[in-house]
Amino acid sequence: MQLSEQELIRRDKLNQLRALGINPYPAQLFPVDHTSKQVKESFEEGKKVIVSGRLMSVRDQGKAAFAELQDSEGRIQLYFNRDVICTGEDKTMYNTVFRKLTDLGDFIGIEGELFLTKVGEKSIRVDHFTFLSKTLRPLPMPKVDEEGKVYDKFSDPELRYRMRYVDLVVNPEVKDIFIKRTKLFNAMRTYFNTAGYMEVETPVLQSIPGGASARPFITHHNSLDIPLYMRIANELYLKRLIVGGFDGVYEFSKNFRNEGMDRTHNPEFTAMEIYVAYKDYNWMMEFTENLLEYCAVQVNGTTQATFGEHQVDFKAPYARVTMTDAIKNFTGFDITGKSEEELREAALSMGIEVNETMGKGKLIDEIFGAKCEGQFIQPTFITDYPKEMSPLCKSHRDNPDLTERFELMVCGKEIANAYSELNDPIDQRERFEAQLKLAEKGDDEAMFIDQDFLRALEYGMPPTSGLGIGMDRLIMFLTNNASIQEVLFFPQMRPEKKQVEMTEDEKLILGLLKAEDNQALGVLKEKSQLSGKKWDAAMKGLAKHGLTKVVVDGESKTVQLV
Repeated sequence: MQLSEQELIRRDKLNQLRALGINPYPAQLFPVDHTSKQVKESFEEGKKVIVSGRLMSVRDQGKAAFAELQDSEGRIQLYFNRDVICTGEDKTMYNTVFRKLTDLGDFIGIEGELFLTKVGEKSIRVDHFTFLSKTLRPLPMPKVDEEGKVYDKFSDPELRYRMRYVDLVVNPEVKDIFIKRTKLFNAMRTYFNTAGYMEVETPVLQSIPGGASARPFITHHNSLDIPLYMRIANELYLKRLIVGGFDGVYEFSKNFRNEGMDRTHNPEFTAMEIYVAYKDYNWMMEFTENLLEYCAVQVNGTTQATFGEHQVDFKAPYARVTMTDAIKNFTGFDITGKSEEELREAALSMGIEVNETMGKGKLIDEIFGAKCEGQFIQPTFITDYPKEMSPLCKSHRDNPDLTERFELMVCGKEIANAYSELNDPIDQRERFEAQLKLAEKGDDEAMFIDQDFLRALEYGMPPTSGLGIGMDRLIMFLTNNASIQEVLFFPQMRPEKKQVEMTEDEKLILGLLKAEDNQALGVLKEKSQLSGKKWDAAMKGLAKHGLTKVVVDGESKTVQLV
């Protein structure tokens, strides 16, 4: 393993600590009795406290030093004095252990007394300190100048998402996002539990990937010798529980869809689904807007949230617009009664990319997504979807070509989907069979036929309304984050590239290209000041590592980063 100079130095310090009889990774508990926040909130000069955390800064003044300790709730200033820590002749604990063998990022335990500095800062005068964990890699510590400008900030998204543990340490604002995420889940649970609904758990490994139109992940069960699918939705299992006699059930489920990744999609995501017996989608609309108003206040203290350039207000009630009216309003095209071919021609005339595998439902969905979805900024219910778009939804009571369904749109994105649930087993079978025909045409997102779910419906399911909310997307709106990766602790990432060992000449050329990409070969060679032999060797090495390429255009040659 190739170690940097700093990593080698820290390993040497580790050995020196052990040589002094200090265990850098002690097993016994450390009796913390205060956090940094508690120290500040219940500050009392002269009070004895025990705290622990990471050492994040040191201002060494010889026989004394000021430092900052960071724990789970913030930072507190420490004051180290050599003669307080080392009351006898032996000053090793301060002079050697603290000043020479302790690094930024190390976990230490502090026993001390509270006092106010001359400038009035709440601080801890250290009586004793204990090593709790020696860090072997230096943290990427941002620096702030006198004008408040931040330098060397740990801001590269790929590094932040891949090393979230570092991101959380050096970028405190990131932690606030995940605290709000937990507040959202707790608020929603409280709202449901107060209403008398029951939280349940359903299978992640399923024999039929049902409840949504999506491409599943497939695995294999060795003992049963059968394929199994990672859950794409939990809808059909929750409905089975309504059949079984529960009046209201909900679940926060991890779902998995083997589809593309972008700023709003991760292959693993969290959804909340709730099903309530004897209700319809009109009731669910009112329930949803009141739920989200409550959650927004619990998370942010207000119904208003900033998302990019938009100010969104989650205060109920929300506007209601039918799918048909939305498309007619933004395209001038009326989808009512149109055939599959008419819809395909209309989509093509609007410049929307469609193909022969798409049925009526998917064509309408493409038109709405391309021309209407982005128009709805404030929370808006889009209602009454065509039947072909909603295989699990009850037919509309006033128009059999439509269904009793709504989606909630915010800032051009769907965050909730709800139905008056289809409980007619014969109608449901016909809908599943229509999905099977789409699959035979090549639609790899068409639903499977779940025979056991059909059998459950035949035993009778009461009138029911169901709601699904994308929790990741909702917290994006409540924390002003345009990327789903920002609200997931550990988003899915491409495999990490192996570190490439390079010669000094290769590093020189790469550095010149990073400063200015796409340089003329002759100019780059002159800048490097390498001999012909060294230049050729370095260029071959960079090409072999897949880091650079030479582009030939006529008589000109340029060097580019790959």
